Amino acid sequence: MPIPSNYSSPTRVSAKDRAFSQIQEWIIDGTLQPKEKLNDADLAKALGVSRTPIREALQLLNVQGFVEMFPGVGTQVTSVNPEDISKILPPLGVLQALAAELAAPVISQETINILRDINHKFAQALNAGDTFTALKQDEKFHNIIIDLAQNPYISNTASMLQAHVMRLYYNKTIILKERSIEEHEDILKAFEQKDREKAGHIARVNWLRAIDEYYSEDN
Repeated sequence: MPIPSNYSSPTRVSAKDRAFSQIQEWIIDGTLQPKEKLNDADLAKALGVSRTPIREALQLLNVQGFVEMFPGVGTQVTSVNPEDISKILPPLGVLQALAAELAAPVISQETINILRDINHKFAQALNAGDTFTALKQDEKFHNIIIDLAQNPYISNTASMLQAHVMRLYYNKTIILKERSIEEHEDILKAFEQKDREKAGHIARVNWLRAIDEYYSEDN
């Protein structure tokens, strides 16, 4: 199991949460490959924690669909199924739309300006071919809107689905397109107009468009 040796621990995070976040990240970016068997002792050594938080983290990753646990046999990373895009993006699109609707009446112009600056950085990265930076800016853009909804049920579920979206991105199933730049700006204009329905509609379209684009590429 090729676990990076230069891992450094963040502070003020529980051992279980730290283990969960790092193992999930390694699964998302492909450091831990699909079908790869995971050894809790090796993971514990790499992360500098005991085996208990590793096991707790793996149980949560199993619930979220990132690993499969076979009692008495072992744990392995789940496969990546590109067609899961049709299962992941519709519920995420609904949550993002709801968050936008809830944010529209309360969002300040200052926050809109921050989002517009993020979208500008997103556009710059996308136009420069730096898709990884673009993805991070896109994630930051939508996460701010999610946070404005002030609903932990929305944010927790969206976070889990977003992690699967990131994995599909690394698998080259989801490809960022320039159309997203315009859609982000349209969401911001809807915010400025306090138009909840329009903001929600555009946010949902922004997420669902990737499904049509995937199938239009004859994958």
